[in-house]
Amino acid sequence: MKIEAFQTLDAVVRGGSFAAAAQAMHLTPSAVSMQMKQLEQYLGRPLFDRSGQQVRVTPAALELVGTMRPALDALQTLRHRTPTSVAGHLKIGMIEMLQPLLLPPAIAHTRRVYPGLHIALRRGTSMELTEAVRAGQLDAAMVARPASGAPSGLEWTPLIRCELVFIAPPLDEPARARPLTAARQRAQLVELMRSLDWIRYNRATTTGAMATRFVRGMVPQKRSLMELEGAAAIVAMVHAGLGFSVLQVLNRALFEQYPVRVIGLGKDAPHFDMCIVRRSGDVNDRLHQAWNEALRAALVEAKLAIQPVATPAATAGFP
Repeated sequence: MKIEAFQTLDAVVRGGSFAAAAQAMHLTPSAVSMQMKQLEQYLGRPLFDRSGQQVRVTPAALELVGTMRPALDALQTLRHRTPTSVAGHLKIGMIEMLQPLLLPPAIAHTRRVYPGLHIALRRGTSMELTEAVRAGQLDAAMVARPASGAPSGLEWTPLIRCELVFIAPPLDEPARARPLTAARQRAQLVELMRSLDWIRYNRATTTGAMATRFVRGMVPQKRSLMELEGAAAIVAMVHAGLGFSVLQVLNRALFEQYPVRVIGLGKDAPHFDMCIVRRSGDVNDRLHQAWNEALRAALVEAKLAIQPVATPAATAGFP
Protein backbone atom coordinates (compact mmCIF):
# COMPACT_ATOMS: atom_id res chain seq x y z
CA MET A 1 0.00 0.00 0.00
CA LYS A 2 1.41 3.38 -1.03
CA ILE A 3 2.16 5.91 1.68
CA GLU A 4 0.01 8.48 -0.15
CA ALA A 5 -3.12 6.55 0.89
CA PHE A 6 -2.27 7.02 4.59
CA GLN A 7 -1.58 10.71 3.96
CA THR A 8 -4.97 11.04 2.27
CA LEU A 9 -6.72 9.33 5.20
CA ASP A 10 -4.99 11.79 7.54
CA ALA A 11 -6.29 14.64 5.35
CA VAL A 12 -9.84 13.22 5.52
CA VAL A 13 -9.70 13.11 9.31
CA ARG A 14 -8.19 16.60 9.55
CA GLY A 15 -10.61 18.15 7.05
CA GLY A 16 -13.71 16.22 8.02
CA SER A 17 -14.73 15.16 4.51
CA PHE A 18 -13.55 13.62 1.24
CA ALA A 19 -14.00 17.01 -0.46
CA ALA A 20 -11.72 18.76 2.03
CA ALA A 21 -9.13 15.99 1.67
CA ALA A 22 -9.30 16.26 -2.13
CA GLN A 23 -8.53 19.97 -1.92
CA ALA A 24 -5.70 19.48 0.57
CA MET A 25 -4.10 16.64 -1.40
CA HIS A 26 -4.79 18.18 -4.85
CA LEU A 27 -6.77 15.12 -5.91
CA THR A 28 -10.25 14.67 -7.33
CA PRO A 29 -12.94 13.52 -4.84
CA SER A 30 -13.29 10.27 -6.81
CA ALA A 31 -9.54 9.67 -6.44
CA VAL A 32 -9.83 10.15 -2.65
CA SER A 33 -12.74 7.70 -2.55
CA MET A 34 -10.77 5.14 -4.57
CA GLN A 35 -7.73 5.45 -2.30
CA MET A 36 -9.87 4.97 0.81
CA LYS A 37 -11.54 1.85 -0.62
CA GLN A 38 -8.10 0.42 -1.48
CA LEU A 39 -6.92 1.17 2.05
CA GLU A 40 -9.97 -0.56 3.54
CA GLN A 41 -9.32 -3.61 1.38
CA TYR A 42 -5.67 -3.62 2.44
CA LEU A 43 -6.56 -3.44 6.16
CA GLY A 44 -9.56 -5.74 5.93
CA ARG A 45 -11.82 -3.45 7.95
CA PRO A 46 -14.11 -0.47 7.30
CA LEU A 47 -12.63 2.96 7.95
CA PHE A 48 -15.85 4.87 7.23
CA ASP A 49 -19.51 4.61 8.16
CA ARG A 50 -21.40 5.18 4.92
CA SER A 51 -24.89 4.43 6.25
CA GLY A 52 -25.95 8.09 6.61
CA GLN A 53 -26.04 11.04 4.27
CA GLN A 54 -22.50 11.99 5.26
CA VAL A 55 -19.53 9.64 5.46
CA ARG A 56 -18.12 9.40 9.01
CA VAL A 57 -14.77 8.00 10.12
CA THR A 58 -14.83 4.90 12.30
CA PRO A 59 -12.80 4.35 15.48
CA ALA A 60 -10.52 2.09 13.41
CA ALA A 61 -9.71 5.04 11.13
CA LEU A 62 -8.90 7.29 14.09
CA GLU A 63 -6.70 4.59 15.59
CA LEU A 64 -4.85 4.15 12.31
CA VAL A 65 -4.31 7.89 11.88
CA GLY A 66 -3.08 8.16 15.47
CA THR A 67 -0.57 5.41 14.78
CA MET A 68 0.59 6.71 11.40
CA ARG A 69 0.60 10.50 11.92
CA PRO A 70 3.84 10.73 13.93
CA ALA A 71 5.63 8.63 11.31
CA LEU A 72 4.17 10.73 8.46
CA ASP A 73 5.20 13.98 10.17
CA ALA A 74 8.70 12.62 10.84
CA LEU A 75 9.06 11.49 7.24
CA GLN A 76 7.99 14.91 5.96
CA THR A 77 10.53 16.60 8.24
CA LEU A 78 13.28 14.25 7.10
CA ARG A 79 12.54 14.84 3.42
CA HIS A 80 12.82 18.61 3.84
CA ARG A 81 15.95 18.37 5.98
CA THR A 82 18.16 16.74 3.34
CA PRO A 83 17.46 18.34 -0.03
CA THR A 84 21.11 19.04 -0.82
CA SER A 85 21.87 15.30 -0.76
CA VAL A 86 20.32 15.07 -4.23
CA ALA A 87 22.92 15.83 -6.89
CA GLY A 88 23.28 14.63 -10.46
CA HIS A 89 21.92 14.91 -13.98
CA LEU A 90 18.68 13.64 -15.50
CA LYS A 91 17.81 13.54 -19.19
CA ILE A 92 14.09 14.27 -19.26
CA GLY A 93 11.52 14.22 -22.06
CA MET A 94 8.28 16.19 -22.04
CA ILE A 95 5.67 16.52 -24.75
CA GLU A 96 5.28 20.06 -26.03
CA MET A 97 1.73 20.67 -24.79
CA LEU A 98 2.91 20.27 -21.18
CA GLN A 99 6.00 22.44 -21.33
CA PRO A 100 4.43 25.93 -20.86
CA LEU A 101 2.37 24.71 -17.90
CA LEU A 102 4.76 22.41 -16.06
CA LEU A 103 8.35 23.10 -17.08
CA PRO A 104 8.85 26.56 -15.49
CA PRO A 105 7.44 25.65 -12.04
CA ALA A 106 9.14 22.22 -12.07
CA ILE A 107 12.58 23.70 -12.85
CA ALA A 108 11.98 26.48 -10.31
CA HIS A 109 11.22 23.83 -7.69
CA THR A 110 14.40 21.87 -8.40
CA ARG A 111 16.52 25.03 -8.23
CA ARG A 112 14.97 25.99 -4.90
CA VAL A 113 14.84 22.58 -3.21
CA TYR A 114 17.39 20.44 -5.11
CA PRO A 115 20.02 22.84 -6.50
CA GLY A 116 22.35 19.93 -7.23
CA LEU A 117 19.86 18.33 -9.65
CA HIS A 118 20.42 19.35 -13.27
CA ILE A 119 17.81 18.68 -15.97
CA ALA A 120 18.51 18.28 -19.69
CA LEU A 121 15.24 18.53 -21.64
CA ARG A 122 14.18 16.86 -24.87
CA ARG A 123 10.86 17.33 -26.61
CA GLY A 124 8.98 15.03 -28.95
CA THR A 125 5.79 13.03 -29.32
CA SER A 126 4.73 10.58 -26.62
CA MET A 127 5.73 7.65 -28.84
CA GLU A 128 9.18 9.11 -29.58
CA LEU A 129 9.94 9.97 -25.96
CA THR A 130 8.70 6.62 -24.63
CA GLU A 131 10.95 4.79 -27.08
CA ALA A 132 13.87 7.01 -26.03
CA VAL A 133 13.29 6.03 -22.39
CA ARG A 134 13.11 2.34 -23.29
CA ALA A 135 16.36 2.65 -25.30
CA GLY A 136 18.18 4.40 -22.44
CA GLN A 137 18.49 7.72 -24.29
CA LEU A 138 16.30 9.42 -21.66
CA ASP A 139 16.02 8.80 -17.92
CA ALA A 140 12.31 9.63 -17.79
CA ALA A 141 9.60 11.40 -19.74
CA MET A 142 6.17 12.88 -19.15
CA VAL A 143 3.95 11.54 -21.91
CA ALA A 144 0.45 10.38 -22.75
CA ARG A 145 0.13 6.68 -21.99
CA PRO A 146 -1.29 4.65 -24.88
CA ALA A 147 -4.48 2.74 -24.15
CA SER A 148 -2.79 -0.42 -25.43
CA GLY A 149 0.56 -1.54 -26.75
CA ALA A 150 2.68 0.18 -24.08
CA PRO A 151 6.29 -1.10 -24.22
CA SER A 152 7.27 -3.64 -21.57
CA GLY A 153 10.01 -3.06 -19.02
CA LEU A 154 8.75 0.42 -18.17
CA GLU A 155 7.13 1.85 -15.05
CA TRP A 156 4.18 4.23 -15.56
CA THR A 157 3.14 6.72 -12.87
CA PRO A 158 -0.23 8.34 -13.78
CA LEU A 159 -0.57 11.98 -12.79
CA ILE A 160 -3.41 13.53 -14.80
CA ARG A 161 -6.45 12.06 -16.50
CA CYS A 162 -7.23 14.05 -19.65
CA GLU A 163 -10.57 14.06 -21.48
CA LEU A 164 -10.99 15.17 -25.07
CA VAL A 165 -13.56 17.88 -25.82
CA PHE A 166 -15.27 19.13 -28.98
CA ILE A 167 -14.71 22.80 -29.87
CA ALA A 168 -16.63 24.85 -32.45
CA PRO A 169 -16.70 28.54 -33.45
CA PRO A 170 -18.37 30.83 -30.91
CA LEU A 171 -22.02 31.74 -31.38
CA ASP A 172 -22.97 35.33 -32.24
CA GLU A 173 -25.34 35.30 -29.28
CA PRO A 174 -24.98 33.03 -26.23
CA ALA A 175 -27.40 30.13 -26.48
CA ARG A 176 -29.71 29.35 -23.58
CA ALA A 177 -28.26 26.35 -21.77
CA ARG A 178 -30.59 23.36 -21.62
CA PRO A 179 -29.88 19.72 -20.79
CA LEU A 180 -29.55 17.35 -23.74
CA THR A 181 -30.09 13.63 -23.88
CA ALA A 182 -27.16 11.50 -25.08
CA ALA A 183 -28.96 10.90 -28.38
CA ARG A 184 -29.61 14.62 -28.92
CA GLN A 185 -26.00 15.50 -28.06
CA ARG A 186 -24.74 12.91 -30.52
CA ALA A 187 -27.01 14.31 -33.22
CA GLN A 188 -25.81 17.85 -32.47
CA LEU A 189 -22.16 16.81 -32.78
CA VAL A 190 -22.78 14.95 -36.04
CA GLU A 191 -24.55 18.00 -37.47
CA LEU A 192 -21.65 20.28 -36.51
CA MET A 193 -19.05 17.86 -37.90
CA ARG A 194 -20.85 17.63 -41.22
CA SER A 195 -21.37 21.39 -41.58
CA LEU A 196 -17.90 22.58 -40.47
CA ASP A 197 -14.38 21.90 -41.72
CA TRP A 198 -12.22 19.70 -39.50
CA ILE A 199 -9.05 21.20 -38.00
CA ARG A 200 -7.33 17.94 -37.10
CA TYR A 201 -4.87 17.50 -34.24
CA ASN A 202 -1.68 15.78 -35.43
CA ARG A 203 -2.66 12.12 -35.75
CA ALA A 204 0.90 11.00 -34.90
CA THR A 205 0.23 12.04 -31.28
CA THR A 206 -1.87 10.15 -28.74
CA THR A 207 -4.41 12.99 -28.63
CA GLY A 208 -4.60 13.22 -32.41
CA ALA A 209 -5.01 9.48 -32.91
CA MET A 210 -7.83 9.33 -30.36
CA ALA A 211 -9.53 12.40 -31.83
CA THR A 212 -9.34 10.91 -35.33
CA ARG A 213 -10.96 7.67 -34.16
CA PHE A 214 -13.72 9.63 -32.45
CA VAL A 215 -14.51 11.86 -35.44
CA ARG A 216 -14.38 8.95 -37.90
CA GLY A 217 -16.65 6.98 -35.59
CA MET A 218 -19.23 9.77 -35.79
CA VAL A 219 -18.79 10.81 -39.46
CA PRO A 220 -16.86 8.01 -41.20
CA GLN A 221 -16.03 9.85 -44.44
CA LYS A 222 -14.99 13.15 -42.85
CA ARG A 223 -11.84 14.70 -44.30
CA SER A 224 -9.70 17.28 -42.51
CA LEU A 225 -9.07 20.77 -43.82
CA MET A 226 -5.60 20.83 -42.26
CA GLU A 227 -3.59 19.06 -39.57
CA LEU A 228 -1.82 20.99 -36.81
CA GLU A 229 0.08 19.94 -33.69
CA GLY A 230 -0.22 22.93 -31.34
CA ALA A 231 -3.43 23.32 -29.34
CA ALA A 232 -3.04 27.11 -29.38
CA ALA A 233 -3.03 27.25 -33.20
CA ILE A 234 -6.04 24.92 -33.43
CA VAL A 235 -8.10 26.88 -30.88
CA ALA A 236 -7.23 30.12 -32.68
CA MET A 237 -8.36 28.64 -36.00
CA VAL A 238 -11.65 27.46 -34.52
CA HIS A 239 -12.16 30.85 -32.84
CA ALA A 240 -11.76 32.46 -36.27
CA GLY A 241 -14.66 30.37 -37.57
CA LEU A 242 -12.56 28.10 -39.78
CA GLY A 243 -13.80 24.76 -38.47
CA PHE A 244 -14.16 22.42 -35.49
CA SER A 245 -11.73 20.21 -33.63
CA VAL A 246 -11.57 17.46 -31.03
CA LEU A 247 -8.63 17.75 -28.67
CA GLN A 248 -7.42 18.02 -25.10
CA VAL A 249 -6.59 21.50 -23.80
CA LEU A 250 -4.88 21.50 -20.40
CA ASN A 251 -4.25 25.25 -20.52
CA ARG A 252 -7.82 26.53 -20.26
CA ALA A 253 -6.52 30.12 -20.52
CA LEU A 254 -6.52 29.48 -24.27
CA PHE A 255 -10.32 29.53 -24.18
CA GLU A 256 -10.19 32.99 -22.59
CA GLN A 257 -7.78 34.25 -25.23
CA TYR A 258 -9.69 32.59 -28.09
CA PRO A 259 -13.33 32.06 -27.04
CA VAL A 260 -14.93 28.99 -28.61
CA ARG A 261 -17.86 26.70 -27.91
CA VAL A 262 -16.61 23.85 -25.75
CA ILE A 263 -18.84 20.76 -25.77
CA GLY A 264 -18.12 17.88 -23.41
CA LEU A 265 -18.34 14.38 -24.84
CA GLY A 266 -20.20 12.81 -21.94
CA LYS A 267 -19.35 10.04 -19.51
CA ASP A 268 -17.78 7.98 -22.29
CA ALA A 269 -15.53 10.78 -23.54
CA PRO A 270 -12.22 9.58 -25.00
CA HIS A 271 -9.54 10.00 -22.34
CA PHE A 272 -5.97 9.08 -21.55
CA ASP A 273 -3.55 9.31 -18.64
CA MET A 274 -0.62 11.71 -18.59
CA CYS A 275 2.19 9.74 -16.97
CA ILE A 276 5.81 9.78 -15.92
CA VAL A 277 7.46 6.84 -17.68
CA ARG A 278 10.77 5.34 -16.54
CA ARG A 279 12.66 2.10 -16.82
CA SER A 280 11.51 -0.24 -14.08
CA GLY A 281 14.84 -0.43 -12.26
CA ASP A 282 15.11 3.36 -11.88
CA VAL A 283 11.81 4.07 -10.14
CA ASN A 284 13.17 4.31 -6.58
CA ASP A 285 16.29 6.28 -7.50
CA ARG A 286 16.63 9.46 -5.41
CA LEU A 287 17.07 11.67 -8.49
CA HIS A 288 13.83 10.35 -9.97
CA GLN A 289 12.00 10.86 -6.70
CA ALA A 290 13.17 14.48 -6.60
CA TRP A 291 12.01 15.10 -10.18
CA ASN A 292 8.68 13.42 -9.45
CA GLU A 293 8.25 15.76 -6.49
CA ALA A 294 9.03 18.76 -8.71
CA LEU A 295 6.42 17.68 -11.26
CA ARG A 296 3.77 17.23 -8.58
CA ALA A 297 4.55 20.70 -7.23
CA ALA A 298 4.21 22.06 -10.78
CA LEU A 299 0.83 20.34 -11.18
CA VAL A 300 -0.38 21.98 -7.97
CA GLU A 301 0.78 25.40 -9.18
CA ALA A 302 -0.93 24.83 -12.52
CA LYS A 303 -4.12 23.85 -10.65
CA LEU A 304 -4.25 20.43 -12.32
CA ALA A 305 -5.67 17.69 -10.08
CA ILE A 306 -3.38 14.72 -9.55
CA GLN A 307 -5.45 11.60 -10.09
CA PRO A 308 -4.23 8.07 -9.33
CA VAL A 309 -5.47 5.59 -11.93
CA ALA A 310 -6.00 1.93 -11.09
CA THR A 311 -5.90 0.52 -14.61
CA PRO A 312 -4.70 1.66 -18.04
CA ALA A 313 -7.11 4.13 -19.60
CA ALA A 314 -9.47 2.86 -22.27
CA THR A 315 -10.50 4.83 -25.30
CA ALA A 316 -14.24 5.14 -25.80
CA GLY A 317 -16.71 7.19 -27.75
CA PHE A 318 -20.44 7.49 -28.03
CA PRO A 319 -22.18 4.13 -28.28
